[in-house]
Amino acid sequence: MNVTAKAFEPTSTDLLSEAVHQNSALSLAGILERTFTFAFRSMVYPQIWEDPRADMEALELTPQSRLVTIASGGCNVMSYLTANPARIYAIDLNQTHIALLKLKVAAAQHLPNHATFYRFFGAANDRRNIHLYNDLIAQHLDADTRGYWEGRELSGRRRISRFARNFYHFGLLGRFIATGHIAARVFGANPKRMLEARTIEEQREIFAREIAPAFEHPVLRWITSNRASLFGLGIPPVQYDALCNGGSRRMSDVLRERSERLATGFDLKDNYFAWQAFGRRYPAQGEGPCPPYLDKANFMAVKARANRVNVIHDNMIRFLSNEPAESLDRYVLLDAQDWMDDGALNALWQEITRTARPGARVIFRTAGEESILPGRVSDATLDRWTYDAAKSAEIHNKDRSAIYGGFHLYVKNA
Repeated sequence: MNVTAKAFEPTSTDLLSEAVHQNSALSLAGILERTFTFAFRSMVYPQIWEDPRADMEALELTPQSRLVTIASGGCNVMSYLTANPARIYAIDLNQTHIALLKLKVAAAQHLPNHATFYRFFGAANDRRNIHLYNDLIAQHLDADTRGYWEGRELSGRRRISRFARNFYHFGLLGRFIATGHIAARVFGANPKRMLEARTIEEQREIFAREIAPAFEHPVLRWITSNRASLFGLGIPPVQYDALCNGGSRRMSDVLRERSERLATGFDLKDNYFAWQAFGRRYPAQGEGPCPPYLDKANFMAVKARANRVNVIHDNMIRFLSNEPAESLDRYVLLDAQDWMDDGALNALWQEITRTARPGARVIFRTAGEESILPGRVSDATLDRWTYDAAKSAEIHNKDRSAIYGGFHLYVKNA
């Protein structure tokens, strides 16, 4: 595993403040932004909520591809290895996400077989995983990463013990999903019944009967009208506003719409996002869908290519500013641009344009349906790119994560 060294090592708080804080600390918006920043310093995404299979179709990765992506939970980075790119630069503001990806990279390199790898990151609920960490992984981690996983929770347990207690129940997302399950039961719904469906028709029937009515409950409507209510999904106030079109739509209606697509838009036998949302787990090994990097058929490729990942704790703009011109050709921005003001958007796209080779591809998602770039990024920059509207819509329809309003693909002109 390669880790980029820098003379200045910003903290997660520094990087998050740069990314999120757009208002005075004394304003209501500023207080919400700083509350989000505080929450986002810890583990947020035990599993990333973007579909790497959709990403790879849009990216058209080749053995020459040099890819830059936001790391998040690392499922995307590890899954991109299955497409055999030359190099992946995985960047994140959050030090805990960096620690998670480094753990995954080291585990891929040093665990002996797919069964142990899947048990660690697929089941993630077996005490034998702690022995695997102690015996085969820990000595290959840098001091900061090892310090994180061997550090203590408030309960006194080491953080690595989460992989003996279902890792996917932890982090802001894991706890948000757990809270959603509790709330659903209070409101008369049972999300786990979704997993009893055997056909798409049964999925629609169960969603309509078990889950949809909860979104009409006045208490749920009131809770989700608060801009802080979606912090557990990693959604800051500015992105909350984009989701509900600046308040023109009730957030409960938006959440119902996105939940229905997740529950009924794809066969459960092919959608591990739905398994996590409604079951809080993946199926047992070999019995259902999982991220590409956990698929048995991909294990040896992931293991052999894991040393192609560079893990970097920084923001995307600063990283790109230090890269040579025309040195990269694939960019994955997740939904991070929803957080940005116009100054940051223009700075980002200037660096992407400078570092991108002709034919380079950029993909990202948005809370709303439309691309956020026209009218915000300068014409001089955006005119050097072509927006592939047809492919963007096609990939959006294939995105099993199902929670975003739009998927967008830009290709740099020759």
